Amino acid sequence: MLDSIVTVAVDRASKLGRVFLTRLGIPQLWRRDPEVLWPRMRWFVAPVAMALAPSYGYGVERVPASGGGVIASNHLSAIDPPLVGALCPRAIFYMAKAELLALPIVGEVLQWTGAFPVRRGEGDRESVRQAREIAREGHMVGVFVEGTRQRLGYPGRVLPGAMMIALQEGVPVVPCGVYSFGWSPRNRMSCAVVWGEPIDLSGLPRSGRGHRRAADIVGAEILRLWRQAAEAVSAGFPEALPDGALRAGPAYRPLRVPTMPRPSTSVKKAAA
Repeated sequence: MLDSIVTVAVDRASKLGRVFLTRLGIPQLWRRDPEVLWPRMRWFVAPVAMALAPSYGYGVERVPASGGGVIASNHLSAIDPPLVGALCPRAIFYMAKAELLALPIVGEVLQWTGAFPVRRGEGDRESVRQAREIAREGHMVGVFVEGTRQRLGYPGRVLPGAMMIALQEGVPVVPCGVYSFGWSPRNRMSCAVVWGEPIDLSGLPRSGRGHRRAADIVGAEILRLWRQAAEAVSAGFPEALPDGALRAGPAYRPLRVPTMPRPSTSVKKAAA
């Protein structure tokens, strides 16, 4: 009974927040387009993320400069989404848990950046449809591929959902290894993000068997990148990793972006 009351209260508060912010017309400032908003928000988000978790990224040059794709990352702590976003040169349209996006104000702001809801633990066809549309329109879909935060300190089993999106839309998977286990607001430890080369899955069948095989391939690469991230932190952030990946800080970009993919219709509707 109490859970039901809390759920209703949160839902009502979330709706009130959306109505208030929409009436102010705030999203019109960036034409309701996350690709326009994120380069500006990065100037605020990145310094905050770096203050909370002094970090570097490696292999940023491997992230495709244009075109759709799926960013497949492991998930170890609450700092991961802003950290990966700050250390990625592209805007990331995160697949986020529905409970987070239902929060008043906070959920609305996250949706402005391109985040869209997924209901964990059940088949959510709408979120998959939205993710496919975003990738098809030339954007980067961000997925924490284990489905939830890992509590044992190392990457968990990769679920096949993100692989299905990439295979069905014919876009690459960009693997990302994050070392952040043990981070908390009270323990502002150094972290690292290592990007891998885009993985082309086009040779695999578009079936359950192909999705599982893709998950194995991507999972092995994420594990390798996570180990590199841990070694980079331990070594005091060298200028380059043994495989040649270069060290980089937050990916600030000019506020005027000359060319961008067209806005995702589904995300613009969600943020409206």
